[in-house]
Amino acid sequence: MTRVMATGVFDILHPGHIHFLQEAAKNGDELVVVVARDETAKKNGKQLLFDERTRLMMISQLRIVNRAVLGAIGDIYTTVEQVKPDIIALGYDQKFDPAEIVRKCSERGIQVRVLRMSRSNHDGPPSTTEIKRKLISEIQNRF
Repeated sequence: MTRVMATGVFDILHPGHIHFLQEAAKNGDELVVVVARDETAKKNGKQLLFDERTRLMMISQLRIVNRAVLGAIGDIYTTVEQVKPDIIALGYDQKFDPAEIVRKCSERGIQVRVLRMSRSNHDGPPSTTEIKRKLISEIQNRF
């Protein structure tokens, strides 16, 4: 059985997230989604609308997701050790270096492949950040 791990903040679920998870799931038999902790997301500059428990609940309700877990605080590779994926799926816009992930996992005795998923061709804003910008712009234009 091939286990695929996908990670993200998933603050506002949108078609880009669904595309990412569908593409990730195609690469294995089991899809485990790691939801970033509030502390981690905020450290990376995210202004969250939903807390980690709510985001975890939303992701876990998606049919395509076999299991959803909260990520570890601090060392992201702790989560990789716990999930034991065969493949780590990266979103098109995630700022991770696939070669570095493979190297750091290998140092911990974890052999993984890292695959970058394609960008969704869905009409509309492709990312949570762009959705938030559009919402703010719409609100400002009304007042």
